Amino acid sequence: MSADTWLPEMAKVNPWTDRTLEYLYAIFLEDIKHFPLQYAGYDVWFFSDMEDGKEVLFWHLTSREDKETKERIPDMRRSERLPWVNPCIENYSDSDLLCWDYEEGNRTIKTYVWLKDKDFVVIMKKYKNNSRRLVTSFFIDYESKRKNLAMKYKNRI
Repeated sequence: MSADTWLPEMAKVNPWTDRTLEYLYAIFLEDIKHFPLQYAGYDVWFFSDMEDGKEVLFWHLTSREDKETKERIPDMRRSERLPWVNPCIENYSDSDLLCWDYEEGNRTIKTYVWLKDKDFVVIMKKYKNNSRRLVTSFFIDYESKRKNLAMKYKNRI
């Protein structure tokens, strides 16, 4: 099967308006919070910590940290791909996805789901019971990040 058969349209976030965050949050609620996600038959969950009235995970899926101010700022590329998170996790066995586990430097195991042709990755932390915690997802906009992911794939466990 091809990702084109299961990948939904991107969210419409351009132009960014005062309603865009609520539109994205509705997608988050429907596709992630209220949908029983599974990866390879194991539960995918996330911390329910809140910030500014929304789950911290929501902010990680729709914004990025400004390197100078350390504040999170809206990221249109992440935001428009929010509808892709659920289908990438659910369709992990599709040949268009590269999926692997990698032991990070701090000894934690992360699961990567990389839709390489569309420069999109979902990252989850793997636990001993094989459940996974959804950590983030993002559009890959730097060649150095592509190379880093390729290195992690090469050194997968």
